[in-house]
Amino acid sequence: MNSSQFSWFVYLFQAGFFKYPGALVLWQTIFKNLENPSNPATNQIIGNFFSQTGSMLFPRSMHTANALNDGRILVAGGAIDKVGTLASAEIYDPITGTFSLTDSMDTSRLAAASIKLQNGNILIVGGQTRGFLATNSAEIYDPLTGMFTNVNPMNNSRTNPSATLLTDGKVLIIGGYEGDSETGTPLATAEIYDPKTGTFALTGSLAIGRRNHTATLLNDGTVLVAGGYNGDYLNSPEIYNPKTGTFSSSTPMSNNRRFPSASLLANGEVILVGGFDNGNVPSGTMNSADLYSPTKKQFTPTGAMQTARGRHTATNLNNNEILITGGYNGLTVFQSAEIYNSSTAKFAATGSMNHARWRHTETLLTNGNVLIIGGEDSNNVLSSAEIFVTLTKPPAE
Repeated sequence: MNSSQFSWFVYLFQAGFFKYPGALVLWQTIFKNLENPSNPATNQIIGNFFSQTGSMLFPRSMHTANALNDGRILVAGGAIDKVGTLASAEIYDPITGTFSLTDSMDTSRLAAASIKLQNGNILIVGGQTRGFLATNSAEIYDPLTGMFTNVNPMNNSRTNPSATLLTDGKVLIIGGYEGDSETGTPLATAEIYDPKTGTFALTGSLAIGRRNHTATLLNDGTVLVAGGYNGDYLNSPEIYNPKTGTFSSSTPMSNNRRFPSASLLANGEVILVGGFDNGNVPSGTMNSADLYSPTKKQFTPTGAMQTARGRHTATNLNNNEILITGGYNGLTVFQSAEIYNSSTAKFAATGSMNHARWRHTETLLTNGNVLIIGGEDSNNVLSSAEIFVTLTKPPAE
């Protein structure tokens, strides 16, 4: 064993790498690549793989998942089957790799929005509750007490809204729909939650009501709202200015996008990936992506995914790479995953999950790995979870 191989072995052992299923196979590849320390690839080794971890106590899809300040993950609500909604919540401990029950919400809900506040508490708003109707209720989870507390309700009942933490610590809630999923009205209204008062106040409205959209905080404090659905598959991006409390129209994307993903890159641009351009199956599902430049205030096409998908999840791994997992094209639930490299503007396959899934969540852990939870396959709601393990830094010798 040469010095490079030994350094890597110590580094991986200390990182807990060898506890993951499949680690030995990957180690054999790394070990062989390190046989020639002068090889330029020696210092560019990147190993990524999916490893199963403990399962939730309940199957869940369309739930929420938020990282707590101590590194644990709060998972709340969701659908337990095709008709049942959950009020229960669970905590994932990345040290033990297990889930355990915590306090339950007062209101069962699926397709809610959630966000971590500046004080570390988790705000959960809206969603669809029993009776298939949207709710205006909101609750706060306090990780120190392990308890949920009701706060004043929103001004509108909302399923599938977005929640964005603003620079002043307030939360912008946008759109969604009220009523039921079949006949409910897409909302143009938006409201602001103030953690100091525990109340919601209406702010300016969208030009076009929508659900299934994205809402991304830009570096200048404004919020980019893109895509969505209101009976039509939407393009029509808008920008929210918290100083004026108003929305303004932006230049269009290259496509309509319902259920895309949106991720803020290190350079301040936002990448919108995939989604549904229309209701045709599966031709209406897109593999394309758009980059929004806040300085140019316009969208430009960038690289395309290898698989067209919508209702997938996306996580920024290190400000340079975006992990895309799972999703659906109207016929097939996907097991595959891809990584977008913003330096090359290209997508590349990065292996497959242990389970095909959509309507799942994807949460960045403190060690740089990604926790993927629940969702649905073609037949069932899932209780399983897995971790995307990423090795991107060679040890210093």
